[in-house]
Amino acid sequence: MIACLPLPRDSKLCSIDDAVELIGDEQTIAFTGFAGSMHAEALSKGLGKRFKAHGRPRGLTLIYAAGQGDWAERGLEHVAHEGLIRKVVGGHFATCRSIGRLAIDNKIEAYNLPQGVICQLYRDIAAGRPGCITHIGLGTFVDPCHGGGRLNARSQDSLVERVELGGRQWLWYKSFPIHVALIRAWGADPLGNLVCDREAVLTEVLSAAQAAHNSGGKVIAQVRELLSSPAPPHSVCVPGMLVDRIVHASAEDHPQTFAEDFKSAFCTAAATPGECDLSALPPLAMDERRIIAARACDELRPGFIVNLGVGIPEGIAQIAGERSLIHRVTLSVESGVIGGMPAGGLSFGASVNPHAIIDQPAQFDFYDGRGLDFAALGCAQVDVSGNVNVSKFGSRLPGAGGFINITQTARRLVFCGGFTAGGLEVRAEGGKLRIIKEGSVRKFVSKVEQISFSAHRAREIGQEVLYVTERAVFRLTDLGLELAEIAPGINLERDILAHMDFMPIIQHPKLMPATAFVSNLPNAR
Repeated sequence: MIACLPLPRDSKLCSIDDAVELIGDEQTIAFTGFAGSMHAEALSKGLGKRFKAHGRPRGLTLIYAAGQGDWAERGLEHVAHEGLIRKVVGGHFATCRSIGRLAIDNKIEAYNLPQGVICQLYRDIAAGRPGCITHIGLGTFVDPCHGGGRLNARSQDSLVERVELGGRQWLWYKSFPIHVALIRAWGADPLGNLVCDREAVLTEVLSAAQAAHNSGGKVIAQVRELLSSPAPPHSVCVPGMLVDRIVHASAEDHPQTFAEDFKSAFCTAAATPGECDLSALPPLAMDERRIIAARACDELRPGFIVNLGVGIPEGIAQIAGERSLIHRVTLSVESGVIGGMPAGGLSFGASVNPHAIIDQPAQFDFYDGRGLDFAALGCAQVDVSGNVNVSKFGSRLPGAGGFINITQTARRLVFCGGFTAGGLEVRAEGGKLRIIKEGSVRKFVSKVEQISFSAHRAREIGQEVLYVTERAVFRLTDLGLELAEIAPGINLERDILAHMDFMPIIQHPKLMPATAFVSNLPNAR
């Protein structure tokens, strides 16, 4: 037998300092990860440290699909320095706020593209294709007709074009070379193969590594463990032939998520098939968040494949558990997790006892093809046409993340949010709702600042769309937003119309179901 081996792992091992010295000025760097999972913390920290010490590298272009950080100091916060960054092409900015501030302050070029498109674009770059051609983003702020994803005056590049194929309009997100991919895995075997069997998610590590390698660039991986024997071939998430350098990171710089050093339930199935651990979710107080989640849960049906966004929509899983419905639907997360109970906070993206974990580009393939039966997501602004903004308002730049992919394709869509923001307090008593303190910020506005969800596009493809608040439910119609339900105890003029910038369609609104205003009601549906 003739041995044909790639360079062994030990010849690729290097220090963090040596690894980041491979990054040169003006290069395009791909980061992988999802919120607090699978981010190469040691490498991003090392890159930021090198810049502060030596002023190099400079003028980098950063590309990443999901936001990576802890809303404070980890993740991409390490590299959020003027001079180090020239341009950012990102999917989400909420968890890495310093990069968002650089964009808002017009100190860097900045573009927000859909999370799913970015991770799929890595595959197109790897394959030598001209880019990602998709329907995702039509009619939203990433459509060239509405700004092409540009976030400030410095951002003048045309990253997206409209094209016509087969008599239909599509968006073409253009390819570009990746000079360095900074990725991570749990371990590296003696052949340099990477394994992710103890990670909470896979994200897009393989696609990013292939994109950098086939662009003639470098792939630098951090790992937590050095394995003593070759990994089973089916366990390899990135083959060693793609990896140029490996950094053995400390456990401190390589937690499973930014909330957990290691939680076995994030990477193992439940002992009993179909078992779902509701303890992963915090209990819900009888406030507006619970009311909204309970009403949104009314739209779930057995057999549905579901995506729940962060924030108020997370509570839908808790309500579904109380109603013995949680075992009859399949919850999924855009990170690639299928089944189990989605985690929140700094572990968002992971799930407790998942059924399967696939890579993020494949998950978005499924979503983009309308595989989701139901999705519930938040909303910051809603306008008279039914458009929704979650991505940019005032001085805040959360970014769209996977919102555009999910809301443009789910068959049944529920937007969840308080009727007003900024100090809203409500109380449910005797099956009725009472406003204790009104929020200071209106959310139902004449025109959203940025179109993250296009109501026109939704009507074109026949989506069912509801907007659920604690005091009213609206429905998207061909004529605009219709008031469909009013909470018991709420006055139409005083509590609803007086706090909207427009008049919705009003025909025969019903009362919201009583189940939304009662706590711990078992088997309500």
